[in-house]
Amino acid sequence: MERGAVAVGLAGLAAFQAALAIGTPWGRASYGGAHIGVLPSRLRVVSAGAALLYSGLSVAIVSRRTPLRVRRHVLTGITALMGVGAVLNGISPSWPERATWTPTTALLAALAWRARRDG
Repeated sequence: MERGAVAVGLAGLAAFQAALAIGTPWGRASYGGAHIGVLPSRLRVVSAGAALLYSGLSVAIVSRRTPLRVRRHVLTGITALMGVGAVLNGISPSWPERATWTPTTALLAALAWRARRDG
């Protein structure tokens, strides 16, 4: 159950990053809120990469082709990534980022940690 929830959460993060990459004006809720509106092109490229990464991680943890040992390592990495993300979002000067992404990434970190137990 946790693994599926983590996959859905990562898909949501991927969708948000993809939206940023194509120019959706949500800059205030990302990258510390330093860019109100549409992100500059260099951050849009970073968001495109993040969308691909989150999508790949989501597929890797639900795919039956992913070996159990690899899946556990991926879930451990997701736990660390989301844990660091929760801290960074928590200290962001952007209120929308703190309010939205701090609890989201903290929850994903906790779910990924629990999911790694079952693989």
